[in-house]
Amino acid sequence: MANKQSKDKLDGYLLVDNRRHARHHYDIVDRYIAGLELKGPEVKSIRADRPSLKETYCFFKNNELLLSGLYLKPYAPAAHYNAEPKRLRKLLLTRRELRKLQKQKKEKSLTIIVLYLIQKRGWIKVGIALARGKKQFDKRHAIKERDIKRRTQREGHHLS
Repeated sequence: MANKQSKDKLDGYLLVDNRRHARHHYDIVDRYIAGLELKGPEVKSIRADRPSLKETYCFFKNNELLLSGLYLKPYAPAAHYNAEPKRLRKLLLTRRELRKLQKQKKEKSLTIIVLYLIQKRGWIKVGIALARGKKQFDKRHAIKERDIKRRTQREGHHLS
């Protein structure tokens, strides 16, 4: 059901991306794609509006991986069938992947962050990653490297 995600290849239509927040604050160790347990109006709400992923995080409860902090605006035509906008949502992974994530999270003191939401063959999927939080000096170092890379690319284009 859920597969390991290659570094740059994205299968499906990108709905929402958490690139700036996730990659600035964390070093990504391992990536996965998980299904997201939603109710009907929530799917239509995701397709109609762009939910924010900035405050989202994943945690384990009773050997299940739950997604917290994802706000889905109530879908107006669904009226009283709408679920609570900030409810916990279950992530769907295989048992083997869940055990592996839980073990790595405990042993290496990593966190599970949300990278993006995609639509793949009509299903809403969540790109998650095992990540290690960056320290302030790591962030400065990454910014410095990025600036140097941009500068050398610009200089290379001027010489051609």
